[in-house]
Amino acid sequence: MNPVAKLLIIGGAALIVIGLLWQVGGRFLPLGRLPGDIVVEKENVKFYFPIVTCIVISIVLSLGMYLFRLFK
Repeated sequence: MNPVAKLLIIGGAALIVIGLLWQVGGRFLPLGRLPGDIVVEKENVKFYFPIVTCIVISIVLSLGMYLFRLFK
């Protein structure tokens, strides 16, 4: 099989799995609403920056990539 086609199939499957986990996991894991996320509400403006959520996602992805390289 062509390497590019194989990469696209694996990437598409990974996106589907991530999307399903995001839908199901959103009910149980409050990503985006963790303690430490910055929310500033004024009269007509709401500023939201999920800093802790970004850090958690970064750690999980880094660990996943490390394990992927380790067992490759």
